[in-house]
This record gives sequence, structure tokens and C-alpha cells, in this order.
Amino acid sequence: MRKSLIAGCLASLFTGSFSFGQELYVPRDVKKAYENETRSESGKPGKNYWQNSAKYKIDLQVNPPSRTVKGSEEIIYTNNSPNTLNSLNFKLILNNHKPGAARLGQASEDYMTNGIEIDSYSENGTKKEWNSKNDGTNKMIKLDTPLQPGEKINLSIDWHFDVSKQSGREGAILENTFFLAYFYPRVAVYDDYMGWDTMTFFGMQEFYNDFNDYEISVNVPEGFIVWSTGDLLNAEEVLQKKYAKKLEKSMESDEVIRIATPEDLKKKEITKDGNNTWKWKASNITDIAIAISNEYNWDAASVVVDSTSNRRVSVQAAYDNVSEDFHQMVNYGQHALNWFSHHYPGIAYPYSKSTLVRGHGDMEYPMMVNDNSHGEPELARFVAEHEIAHTYFPFYMGTNETRFGFMDEGWATTLEHLIGIEDIGEENAIESFKNFRVQRWINDDNMEQDVPIITPSNILSGPVYRNNSYGKAALGYLALKDILGDELFKKALQGYMDRWNGKHPIPWDFFYSINDISGKDLNWFWDNWYFKPNHIDFEIKKVTQNDNSVEVLVFNIGGMPAPFDVKLTFADGSSKSIHQKSTIWENAEDEFSIQIETDKQVEAVTLEGGIWMDATPENNTWKK
Repeated sequence: MRKSLIAGCLASLFTGSFSFGQELYVPRDVKKAYENETRSESGKPGKNYWQNSAKYKIDLQVNPPSRTVKGSEEIIYTNNSPNTLNSLNFKLILNNHKPGAARLGQASEDYMTNGIEIDSYSENGTKKEWNSKNDGTNKMIKLDTPLQPGEKINLSIDWHFDVSKQSGREGAILENTFFLAYFYPRVAVYDDYMGWDTMTFFGMQEFYNDFNDYEISVNVPEGFIVWSTGDLLNAEEVLQKKYAKKLEKSMESDEVIRIATPEDLKKKEITKDGNNTWKWKASNITDIAIAISNEYNWDAASVVVDSTSNRRVSVQAAYDNVSEDFHQMVNYGQHALNWFSHHYPGIAYPYSKSTLVRGHGDMEYPMMVNDNSHGEPELARFVAEHEIAHTYFPFYMGTNETRFGFMDEGWATTLEHLIGIEDIGEENAIESFKNFRVQRWINDDNMEQDVPIITPSNILSGPVYRNNSYGKAALGYLALKDILGDELFKKALQGYMDRWNGKHPIPWDFFYSINDISGKDLNWFWDNWYFKPNHIDFEIKKVTQNDNSVEVLVFNIGGMPAPFDVKLTFADGSSKSIHQKSTIWENAEDEFSIQIETDKQVEAVTLEGGIWMDATPENNTWKK
């Protein structure tokens, strides 16, 4: 089997050999989880599985155009682990804005702020010193009294920060329009296989959060509307009656209701007089985000996501009038929630609301999306669908995006393609997927592109991070769907999601769950697609015509077990295509002989991969 030197070294590192049918590489920390029975080799949570959680009560004071935000929070943190915690690690993501912070790219002056500055901190009512000067995106605080298993600790924190002028995943969108994300000090994840999550946030990788309960209050000046993760508890206290009624009506409406229009914004009669405190609540959720504006239109409608219970979900959009694609954004959101709930993954959208905000991040949050304006309606819908798909990965299940990006981005990319077939037709969806998700990887022969997908994504950057997390991973999931067929694929996927809803699955939990639920040993597939330094590259080595059949010998140069079609073109001008699933490579080393019955004279044979693009298509055709 042809491999480069670097490929051989990487394969030895991750799998130990090149043979098919072997056990998957399992890292030492995951083996310990099996020994401790917090996880199992069937893919199920172990009998001793645990995870920590907290209750957050957050109060914010926001006064645009001033970019200074003041916050205070009460945290009740519960140690459900079997270990005594002598310290707590806090995530302070906004410190990535501080001058001198470690980042994977350049930052403009408009990106720079002083980060999160802690004004006071206390444990169980006792104040402690917290010096913010040298804080990074992690802060380990030693506890005065160690937190025993099963115990709770009450934490109180006051802080302030400046919203950055440059808007991306968060920041100032317009002068009086802010998108707030990662804005509060939170206790980091402490889990069963890694302990404290102490990864530095460099600005590119994403997040890993516990499932917590939140109560949020946001105090803003008169005329400002607040959108947030969670359910609005006091609409009639903050909105004039006319607009509160519109919002209430939208909760049962299929048609879009324009709650706040440009004309309404000019009148400045939307909210109650004076400062208003908007109150929100969200339970068992991994994060919160907030948008604030006195310049944004507000649209809303709803959609049925569970046909059995007839449960409806609110779909809202907040946007500036010049962003023409956002005038249809509620419709795009309704379509996405309906499709994902009833087709793939076929699990009813788990929250009460989804709000799409015109920002700059193209980024997902529980119940919230922060998207650019893209001009072209199809592109705007495409991006919205991808971000809404993240509801299931990583929010329905709390995957570690920082370490295993392919567990959320790969699935969102898979769902984006499947709904795209519905939206624009299979042929156009295939071309779009190839152009946007595959060709930048398959046409790049840089050795970095051969790094296995299982490589922790926190140590990757640039194109290899994006390709491993998005296109390469999604191609594997779609090849799995091709192997299992629609019915079994959906059963296995939903079974895995049911096992790990509200928990923290890792890749081995996924691989072994699919094996267990489908009843198939797919380790050969996982190993070759996710653990080895492979790429897609097939070659027709030989074609032999017999009286009643044609034999096509295919060489797997790249090692990836991708599916493809064999297209035969006959002397009479007709043609025939035969689909070959990835399973042909289960027991084959690097070549496979395909026997096709025909008594017609074959003039040409072509391998056609569709979305599974070949690195060297010129050797995919044989002519007589």
C-alpha cells in the first residue's frame, strides 16, 4: 500500500499498523474512563458517569452608545464528581481582546479592549482578592475550603468590560447595537477523562461548556430592545401593550409578524418609558448570548417542530433595514427548524425559540444565531441553516468543540448538505458541497492535509483545522449514511443522540454507539476515515471484458474507503452506472476487483465520486 514517509509515521502514531479490522486507537485518558466505568466500550455512558453543573443568576447594565458593560452574577456550583476540588478554573474568553493575548491571527486596534476586569469576588459570602492584570482566558482560583464530592459552593462576582468596536463572534455591530457572547466569568468544565478544561482560547477554536441553568436580567435605556437565549419573562413590563401583543400573537402564527418596523423605531414608542430591565430564563443549556439595539427591526413567527404534540417554536429575527436578506430570515428559520425536526436528525428542536441576529460572526449559540448579511438569499439561507443545525451538535449534546471540532462542525456540515438537497436539488447541492467543502482539501497536497481527523483540533490551525472539522468529517458521516441506508443510519444517529443528550460525548462514544446500535462492526471504517492519514484517490488499474461480464480493477491510492459509481459506456452509445459502497474496502487492502454482468461491448469506464472528489481524476477513466 503506497504511503509517504509522513503518512507512515502518522499512521503508526494513531493506529499502530495498517491492517484493517483492528481495534481503534484509544488514548490513555479515555482508557481510564473505561476503567472507572464513567464511559463504556458499548458507547453508552457508564454506570459511574457524572458531570458538574451550576446555576447562574446574571444581571447586566448596558447603556449604548457607551461600550462599557457592568455585570454581577451569583453562581451555585455543584461538584458531582467523585473528586475533591481544591481549585476552580474560570473561563474568561473576552480576555482574548487584551493586548498581548495569544491569538492565531492578527488583531486590529478596534478588536483590542482591556478584557474582563473583575471588581469583586467572594466564596460562600467571604470576599477574596482577584487581580485581573495578568489574567488570560483561564484563571485558576484556589479555594479556601476544598469542595467535597456532592457539595455546592456559592460564588459572587462583579465585573465590567468594554464591548469591542470590531464585531465578530461578539462586539459592537452598529453604534447602538451590540452582540454579547462569552461575556461572563464561568466555571470551566471539569470532566471524567481530562479533569479541568484549561485550554487557552486563541480566537479560532470554539467552546466546551457544562449544562447550566440561567436567570438573566439586562437593564437598558428606553427604546432599546433585548434579545437573549431563554424565555422572556416580563414582556408586558418592558414593551408597550401593542408590541407585547404582537409578540404574543407571533408565538402561534405561521405568518411573519413585523413586531418592530423602521417606522416604529422612528416613533420611539416600542418600549416602556425610562430604563427597562428585561428578564430571561433558560434551563439545562450550555451557554447564553444577548443582542441589544434601538436600531433593529424585529420580526417573528412560529413553526410546529413536534407533530405529535403540536409543539410550536418561536422564530425571530433582529436586523437593520438595509440587510435585505434578513427580511426573509424568519422564513428561513422556520424552514430549517421544520426540516431538521422532521427529517435529519429527525429530533424535534429542543428549545422554545430561535433568534437570528444580523451581526458579523456566522456563529451559533443556544437559541441564537449571529450571522452576516450575505446579500444573496440562497447564501443567507445556507448560512442560517448551518448555524441552526448546531443546535443538535454541540448544544443538544455538549461536545468538546475545542478538542473535537469534527463532532460538531462535521455534523452541521452534513445536515447543511442534506437540507441543501431539499432546498436546491441534489445536483446543485452536490456541486455546492464540492466547491465549498471539499475541493480546498482534496486539491491541496500539502502534508498538513494528511493529518488524521482524530487529531485534537486545539493543536491545529488554518486550512487543516477547517478541513478536518468540516468537509473531511462530513464526507465520512455521509459515507456512513451510504453504508447503512437511510433507515438504519437515522436509527443509529438518533440512538447515539438519545444516549448523550445533555451529556459530554467524545468521539469513541460516537463510534462505539453507532457500532452498537447498528449491529455492525465499523471499526475498519472509523479507523481508515478518522484515524489514518488518508485521502480520496482511486485509479482504474485494469479493465477486462469477458463474454458476459466486465472486470474493473480499482486501486485505492489514498486509503480512504469512499463510495463511488462505476459508469460503463457501451459501443452502442448507452451507459450504465453501478454504485459501490465503502464496504468494498472492508476486507480489501488497497485494490478491489468489481465484476459487472453485461454482454455489451464496453468502450469506456469511469469512476464518479460525486461529493467524494478524487485527488487525481485523470486516472479515473479507462478507454478501449
